[in-house]
Amino acid sequence: MVTNVIIASLVGGFLCLDRSFLLLMLSRPIVAAPVIGWILGDFYTGLIAGAFTELLWIDRIPLGMHVPPNDTIVSILVAASSIETGVLLGELPQGLISLSVVFFVPFGRIAQKMDIWIVKGNEKTVDSIMQRVKNGEPVDISSHHLLPALKIWLLSSGLIIVSLSAGIVLFASLFPVLPSWTLRGLDLFYLVLPLIGTAVALNAIHVRGAFPVFCGLFLFGTILLHYSSCT
Repeated sequence: MVTNVIIASLVGGFLCLDRSFLLLMLSRPIVAAPVIGWILGDFYTGLIAGAFTELLWIDRIPLGMHVPPNDTIVSILVAASSIETGVLLGELPQGLISLSVVFFVPFGRIAQKMDIWIVKGNEKTVDSIMQRVKNGEPVDISSHHLLPALKIWLLSSGLIIVSLSAGIVLFASLFPVLPSWTLRGLDLFYLVLPLIGTAVALNAIHVRGAFPVFCGLFLFGTILLHYSSCT
């Protein structure tokens, strides 16, 4: 498990680079979470976690100086914690995914604060470089360009490894002792999440086109297939 946590954290930190540098849409939850799920041997759970998170923040896009909540880190934490806790418990119930979502959604705001701090640091670096250029001093632009990327990767990976480790330990010890009514509530929340996400997606459909529709249909189809197979 320790190896998987480290690998997921390092890969997750790299995927977070896409938010500022690569810009290849690799950081979108619907991409990042399945990648982590595939690495950990459970692509399907990664796809579920990615679709949930994609819908919740589909209307929050970076415009101008606005830094949205870091949904990339949230989707990675939800996917990886659910998968690894499921391995420890010997099963991965839907309620465990719901518990991961409830616990890790606030981390989007925490990571947002980290992103804002990084952006402000980059602005100071640019101001310093411009001042040195005006003074006629030699400046190694390439090294200053790569340093922010390294900072994002290390900080993102560090946040993921600490949060993921804590989440797995907490879920593995807490979930088996939850009362039955709480487990039923988590199962119900698993059903309600697509409705909440779809409501957000409908509000943002003019921004992201068919993307939220795909996520919503995937989640509804998944839940319907699951319960039809149980009856």
